Amino acid sequence: MTPRTARGNVKASNTGREEVLRAALEIIDEVGIDGLSMRRLGRAIGRDPMSLYRHAATKAELLDGVAELVLADLSVVTTDDDWPGQLRAFAREFRAVALSHPNVIPLLVTRPLATPIALRPLGSLRPLEAILELLINAGFSTVDALHVYRSFYGFIQGHVLNESQELVDNPEETDDLLRLGLHRLPLREFPRLRSLAPVLTAYDGAAEMERGLDMLLTGLKAQLRPHVPPQELKL
Repeated sequence: MTPRTARGNVKASNTGREEVLRAALEIIDEVGIDGLSMRRLGRAIGRDPMSLYRHAATKAELLDGVAELVLADLSVVTTDDDWPGQLRAFAREFRAVALSHPNVIPLLVTRPLATPIALRPLGSLRPLEAILELLINAGFSTVDALHVYRSFYGFIQGHVLNESQELVDNPEETDDLLRLGLHRLPLREFPRLRSLAPVLTAYDGAAEMERGLDMLLTGLKAQLRPHVPPQELKL
């Protein structure tokens, strides 16, 4: 077992790239992305910060590596005929990983949007490739598979962003309207939103994701039909 300091940072005299990334992930979990630096990372693993540049030439490259490390925990069985079941399982895994590392969510959701697809780390593209393979194996055309992926991934990314947002304004209040601070909204302008205070207070992220997946997958199954090659069509 790799020895750790009292604060839980990885200590190793012979540190490889994965160990460096795991130490960086621990720092991000503790203090956020802005708190990560090569100097701090070097102290965490007992190495000269300059020696870490052979694992990541820049902080941006280091952050991409951390994102790849987190996404490596996700899996898709591309040969499974139950493509909705695989997408649902992937969504649950994505949510679990994201909520386990809330400070990493920007690396998983917003950072890729600012990077051309061909310049993104390969690890961040593997879920895309796997889901495309799953859907194409299920009989969808490549174009339809891409449409399904975009709708699906957009949903799960949006969900974890919403779930990670703080709703409570004053935790000491017991009244839902006051607890969320919605009492400050003009009643005449926001009657619907104010009326949803009890629902917002009782928010259940897991249940909300399942409801959303039910609607999304039902809609996809109803609107998109598997592509059948012409030679397989019955006359």
